[in-house]
Amino acid sequence: MSFNENARLDTSQVSGGGGGGGAPGGLVVGGGLGGIIITILLLVFGIDPSSIPTGGGTSDPGQVQAGGSTDSSAFADCRTGADANARVECRVVGTVNSVQAFWAGELKSSKYEWQPTQTVLYSGQTQSACGTASNEVGPFYCPLDKKVYIDASFFDLLTSRFGADDGALAQEYVVAHEYGHALQDQLGLLNRAQQDPQGAESGSVRTELMADCLAGVWAQHASSVPDAGGTPFLKPLTDQDIRSALSAAAAVGDDTIQKAATGRVTPESWTHGSSKSRQTWFLTGYQSGDLNRCDTFSVPSVES
Repeated sequence: MSFNENARLDTSQVSGGGGGGGAPGGLVVGGGLGGIIITILLLVFGIDPSSIPTGGGTSDPGQVQAGGSTDSSAFADCRTGADANARVECRVVGTVNSVQAFWAGELKSSKYEWQPTQTVLYSGQTQSACGTASNEVGPFYCPLDKKVYIDASFFDLLTSRFGADDGALAQEYVVAHEYGHALQDQLGLLNRAQQDPQGAESGSVRTELMADCLAGVWAQHASSVPDAGGTPFLKPLTDQDIRSALSAAAAVGDDTIQKAATGRVTPESWTHGSSKSRQTWFLTGYQSGDLNRCDTFSVPSVES
């Protein structure tokens, strides 16, 4: 999904580095598309996450890499949609701008008001209030400090290790998914994941699939969301864009990651949902364009 070349980006919504100390061991509390990697591999199967290629992260998830934070000057020159089309860091900035502008406008007709949510764009490792943020954990939203954490090199891992393509919407979907968790937090829904943390129909899975659906809702409307000057951030979606997003959704399905890690699938330990359900719920949001269709807690089964 390409940006309009003359769209204006706002880098103030993204910062480099991260917050102060957090929980030990890099364990994430909250919602994360990429956090499935450490949740499944470390907690369920006992696999050392340092064995996963990380594209520059340190092998010890309990240590913060010296100089690992991305200074905000590294994306200070992300000024236009053309920059977003050329550089992944700028693409993250532009997607954050678009997603936040969309939800701010969408919530105006309700009793809720969108609370601006910062993204921390870092390299290597940094600290969040929810623990160590790293490429091994993947992108996540931390409800304790109300921030999204993304290492842009995760997108390379998503492609090389888990089979997603390298299309723009595959990357933008990741950002939009994390902002889906931010919206859930603002609506008081995010804690359901912690109350029922595992299983194919668990609260955790339903929370993650709702975030996938919300990412789809944004994607449906993204080409009409304007920057501060009235220019839409993004061009209309193509069929290839949708295939890219679906490839990313499939790549982070519990069954896909479990089978790659151990050769077997155990639905009773799922935390994010199957590849099929992740694609299905993204498409539900995209095809309807209606956040009310994303109520994953009202359906008998999310995996059907």
